[in-house]
Amino acid sequence: MTDETPDTSSVASSDDGSSLASASPGPVFLVSYPKLVFLYPTVLAALFGAIFMLYNGNEPKQEYARLPGCIFLLVMMVNFVVIAFDFPRTTSLTWFFAIVAVSVGLWATASVYPDFAPWASRQMHKVSPAANAEFYIIYVLAMMFLFTCVMVSRRFDYWEVRGNELLHHHGVLSDLERFSAPNLRIDKEINDIFEYILLRSGRLILHPSQERRAIVLENVFFINQKEERITKMLGALQVRIRTDHT
Repeated sequence: MTDETPDTSSVASSDDGSSLASASPGPVFLVSYPKLVFLYPTVLAALFGAIFMLYNGNEPKQEYARLPGCIFLLVMMVNFVVIAFDFPRTTSLTWFFAIVAVSVGLWATASVYPDFAPWASRQMHKVSPAANAEFYIIYVLAMMFLFTCVMVSRRFDYWEVRGNELLHHHGVLSDLERFSAPNLRIDKEINDIFEYILLRSGRLILHPSQERRAIVLENVFFINQKEERITKMLGALQVRIRTDHT
């Protein structure tokens, strides 16, 4: 005679499986975005420039117009560096901030102390990056239009992870591909620290069972939360399968 302890997974589910179905997490939607979405800091900088110029008279030839111009160009340069290169480790991130800090420090020193480097100071004062409010507004509107187009296009190409299957929705007519979700293996990669900081994004690699090719989704927003939800869903599926066979 053996002393059997009740299985908590069996107790949690009723005979018809209704309680287990209600407790299982809902579907997880996975969307892969282009790198364009990481340019939103430049949109914020342009919005600041437009407000600043409108508030101060909108005269690009005035001295005050240099401030929003420099901020916009600096943010755009950093944004382009983030898109062009990957910073997978803390060391590369440290070097990047060190270079930026040294560059900004030299620029500020030459601006405040013209005698520190006479030739460099004269050259810097000749450069006056300035634009009127209309320039910043047009940039903001153009980028918002592109962002809207990206969001609309993603409505026609996304993945859905359910408890027992992986679905790929694509096409204007909502074409559908189905993959088996049991034994689904997922890999998470964060190849760029900056992209993770901006939108908590990363690369998600799906390995469906009975499929030779892996499904690679780039720039998935809030990747840690998505991975956690998928893991819980697959865990609930394993509990259901084990319970059905007892």
